[in-house]
Amino acid sequence: MTSIAKPGPRSERIPPLRLSRRALGALLAPAALGLAGCGSSSSSDPTSLRIVDYYNTPADDVVIEETFTKSAKDLGLTFSREKVPGDQLIPKVLQMGSSKTLPDILMLDNPDLPQLAASGALAPLEQYGFSTDGLTPSIADLGMLDGTLYAIAPTVNTIALFFNAPMLEKAGIDPPTTWEETREAARALTGDGTYGIAFSAIATYEGTFQFMPFMWSNGGDEKDLATPEVAGAAEFWSQLLQDGSASRSVVNWGQGDAMDQFKAGKAAMVVNGPWNIAGLKADTPDLEWDVVTLPVPRSGAESIAPLGGEVWTVPVTGNEEKQRSAAKLLKAFVAPENQLRMGTARSTIPGHAATAKQFAGENPDLATFVEQVSTARARTGELGPEWPRTAKAIYTANQEVLVDDTDPAKAFDEAARTVS
Repeated sequence: MTSIAKPGPRSERIPPLRLSRRALGALLAPAALGLAGCGSSSSSDPTSLRIVDYYNTPADDVVIEETFTKSAKDLGLTFSREKVPGDQLIPKVLQMGSSKTLPDILMLDNPDLPQLAASGALAPLEQYGFSTDGLTPSIADLGMLDGTLYAIAPTVNTIALFFNAPMLEKAGIDPPTTWEETREAARALTGDGTYGIAFSAIATYEGTFQFMPFMWSNGGDEKDLATPEVAGAAEFWSQLLQDGSASRSVVNWGQGDAMDQFKAGKAAMVVNGPWNIAGLKADTPDLEWDVVTLPVPRSGAESIAPLGGEVWTVPVTGNEEKQRSAAKLLKAFVAPENQLRMGTARSTIPGHAATAKQFAGENPDLATFVEQVSTARARTGELGPEWPRTAKAIYTANQEVLVDDTDPAKAFDEAARTVS
């Protein structure tokens, strides 16, 4: 959802307020239904638009502002931006919904989209000429609910495995591709104040975000947590701690904390995302590192990671003319050439598949993430608005396994009961 030199998936950084589908609908639906003819708090001028997002670091803020500025100028539109802290965005949206002051364009962290769309607060985008042409199905899923497109992700991110190249070379170890190779490499690389591997298993959505690739690649499914495949992924994490190859502090580390261990030479490998690359280069310019896709349970298995990133929407304000103007501006903002520009500036991957391929050629440090994104999945693709409950059940179960040494099967059986 960011410690981080660049904001990554915010819901994996600072857990925002997550409401149940019923609670969110109760708060927003009356406002959405009552908007017709009421307008928003901004001017009724259809050429003057209001945008709300949470980008406040220079790398994000500057390129987002510049892209909207150019797009608006080309269309004869003007805009104002309100930047809300990431952990306050959903409460702010609820407040705006109840007071009928929703903006004309609203950015959301992608796991929040299903809940807002289900409330009736967002306009379907296909009526304005948007389509998912050129997007991979999983990236299209980020903006969809029940087959209807409500949002577009101009860029996305995911996680992969960073490694300290000199450490692996000195130990005569190739970057691991399977869990067994990872466990062996991590054991061999541990010593002299350095752990073989670092990751985030914190009790937030961030910990769940890091766990999903291991669960999915092992055949686990969020619709049924009480399976050997889900427990097996938790067992793999547990083995790394039991081997002494990963610090027991992983249960308290966010993704930025795990990357800090890697920067300091206290971890030879780290599971992390591209939003940390700028900080990695700035803080440790002499560190020789590389990235590979996340290891899989067995040779030949597919490495499946979760998609992070933000989506952009057109809220229902009751002013149809302004909604059409907002849609025109949003369509220009997410054009492939702008995806390439924003992706380069923010170390995020263009959502358009052909543009992502071009991006990989121009940004070799990020080519692995382009590859990982090609098989990545939307976390809300199966559960929609019910995802937050399951995300909490997953990180809670992993805390029991890693902190209390609870048997993984027992922990995830209980997790399944909490969401059934």
